Amino acid sequence: MKDYTRTLFFAFLLTIALYTTGSAQGYRIEATIKGLRDSSLIIGHYNRSHNQFVPKDTAKADANGKMVFEGKTALPGGLYVILFPGNNRWVELVYSGKETNFSIETDTADVIGQMKVTGSKENQIFYTYQKELKSGSMQIEQLNKVKSPESQSKIRAIQDSFAAYRAKTLADNAQSFTVQLLKMSTEPEIPAAPKLANGKADSTWIFNYYKSHYWDTFDFADSRILNTPFLEPKLERYFKNLVVQVPDSVIKDADMIVKKASANKDVKAMVVFYITNQYENPKTVGTEAVWVHMANKYYLSGEMGTSEDVKKRIAEKVNTLKDLLVNKTFPALTLTDPAGKKVSVQTVQANYTILFFYAPTCGHCKEASPTLKAFYEKNKANGIKVMAISTEHNVEDWKSFITTYHFEDIINGFDSLNQIDFNKKFDVVTTPTVYILDKNKKIIARKMPVEQLEDFLNYYQNKMARKL
Repeated sequence: MKDYTRTLFFAFLLTIALYTTGSAQGYRIEATIKGLRDSSLIIGHYNRSHNQFVPKDTAKADANGKMVFEGKTALPGGLYVILFPGNNRWVELVYSGKETNFSIETDTADVIGQMKVTGSKENQIFYTYQKELKSGSMQIEQLNKVKSPESQSKIRAIQDSFAAYRAKTLADNAQSFTVQLLKMSTEPEIPAAPKLANGKADSTWIFNYYKSHYWDTFDFADSRILNTPFLEPKLERYFKNLVVQVPDSVIKDADMIVKKASANKDVKAMVVFYITNQYENPKTVGTEAVWVHMANKYYLSGEMGTSEDVKKRIAEKVNTLKDLLVNKTFPALTLTDPAGKKVSVQTVQANYTILFFYAPTCGHCKEASPTLKAFYEKNKANGIKVMAISTEHNVEDWKSFITTYHFEDIINGFDSLNQIDFNKKFDVVTTPTVYILDKNKKIIARKMPVEQLEDFLNYYQNKMARKL
């Protein structure tokens, strides 16, 4: 019925004030909802996405379903929700921050259809639009049950009628917050694309147009957009679907969006946090360089007003990661093998070297080891070698692990002098941690799951072959 539909290290950095200037007299929202009685309800706003909700007030419905939310402190503008008991149903309200005293009346059996609004033009626009959308959707649903040219013609007529209604609503109420919400909820409209020589539409032109107009409907200067369900999903889709997942491309687009968001300090803080957070432990191998860039440019520079204590922690991680990024040469690492001889990563002669950092007592490492062993046996004839490196310092546990998982014919390394901080030196935050190095010991992948080693190396070798 509507047409709109991480991570530990940085979690404490997001200290954003999600408030807009409101009226000094506070707020009063009266709601009468038939079908509710003697129930406690919560009102609050979305917070960046539909999965996040910030409660602001509670009220109790009387025997007639009437309740009043009121307070002396102004509420921030945004898209609000009145949650029913059990949090499984709700009523949405547009709260612009300007209309602070209004009332609604509806029925739990048909919230949209029975909605009556008094004292709020924003919600009158919102629910008139919702009723029109619902009516059209129901008609189309019925017509779709009848497969005939006539029914399809009627469906197109309904769609055209709604499109005209929508355009008029947006034009007549251009300055309203409701229209801003409706615009944010939709995708860019793409005009007819130029034709290629073969007569087909130019898909590259379509993609570029869509991407360049993706943010047209967002007013980054308005902090109320933080209290809606649109911004975070929009960012997620942009970086997931429209940006090539290589550091240079991601960094370019990240800086572009941060520049747009700089129109409002709170919006900027959220956007910088979101992007930085996504690339601390990225889903795409090799893009940690984005995190390093964001950390340096926006946090360590002082641009985000980060405290000295937090900056120190970030700087420590940047110092760890800067030499461990994809395309960097892996740092020198010399260890001791089970025979007491020195083994060095840099002296391993191989087309590709797999570094498997593990803890002998780690359950995940034990689960991954048979897969790693099978991978090695299958690929060792192709110039692939494995170096298994214990991050713990119990010799008996280490040697027992080698025997148990049949690692005798791969290279095994142990920090016999207990001098290496594997976390700070090699970013081994969890075990197992895997690096893939080429013949020159350049890092071509990091934090790679053991199960994906073969697929990745096949992909990488094919990619290199195409460059020749």
